[in-house]
Amino acid sequence: MAIRRRDLFGLGSAAGALGLLVDLAWPGAKRTAARYSNAAPLPLLDIDCASDSSAAATAYARKFAPPGYVAAGSRDAFHTPPPWTPRTTEVRQFDLSVIETTLEVADGQTVTAWAYGGTVPGPLVRATVGDRLNVVLGNHGDCAHSVHFHGAHDVSQDGLGRVAKGESHTYEFEAGPVGLHPYHCHVPPYARHIGKGMHGVMIVDPPEARPAAHEFVLSLCGFDVDGDGRNDVYTWNGMAGYYERFPLKVPAGDLVRIYLINMVEPDPIASFHLHAQTFDVYRSGTSPSPHEHTDIVSLGPAERAILEFRLPRRGRYMFHPHQSHMAERGAMGWIVAI
Repeated sequence: MAIRRRDLFGLGSAAGALGLLVDLAWPGAKRTAARYSNAAPLPLLDIDCASDSSAAATAYARKFAPPGYVAAGSRDAFHTPPPWTPRTTEVRQFDLSVIETTLEVADGQTVTAWAYGGTVPGPLVRATVGDRLNVVLGNHGDCAHSVHFHGAHDVSQDGLGRVAKGESHTYEFEAGPVGLHPYHCHVPPYARHIGKGMHGVMIVDPPEARPAAHEFVLSLCGFDVDGDGRNDVYTWNGMAGYYERFPLKVPAGDLVRIYLINMVEPDPIASFHLHAQTFDVYRSGTSPSPHEHTDIVSLGPAERAILEFRLPRRGRYMFHPHQSHMAERGAMGWIVAI
């Protein structure tokens, strides 16, 4: 269809009016959002590529390693989802109350986080399609927050209303559709609230359980440690280098299922690449059939996928985003087939 010159002027006027409305509705949001979207690129890391092969393979991770006090198994709750359960007539209860806390996201690097349930990511929510959910948000922070769940639900429960400091709100809705859905704060500027850690994962299972598998949740997020509007550290499940030091372990040949989600803001895209093996991709987890078979999947902000694969031989299989600045700043890990 041909577009006339007058139509272009009309579109420009509409866009300008929309921008004015945004400025009026959320004063200051535009300035803050610009701070989080116009930052200069990160400098290249000074990585030693002349050392022996074993050292060079993981040298970039040293600056972005977990704190020394972190022990193996101490963060299992972040990547181990609750088991599948059949649909119930009882209402499932979840508390996503917000607190402000300090998190050490890499050794010696701390951030002030706004955290659902006191953790980043927030608590894992798992339900079966059709379950009734009761989600409580108590705001113990200093600014307004909310919880917005992706998926399909009553629009009155969509999480657009602000919950002020010291107040509480309860969301009630039916879990659906089947799939993998993020939740996050929807108070603008979104990049700042999500970048402060206000996000989590909801798994909505089908009525019949998926085939038995070793299941893991991997949520990619970034942290602006120095406050310059760009991420300095990238993590799987909130801590840099954790899965480099403490790999996920599975028996060789068994089915592995990863619930993968990209909650990085404001970077426009991220990805997941698995070395030495390929996987089935179920985008958003809403289809019973895979959409493709590959070794890398790209995800925009809040996009997600369920990955399934088997590791046929014993060994160490690396995974990381193929955005090198993310991999080199904490988001590299291993899956070990034993």
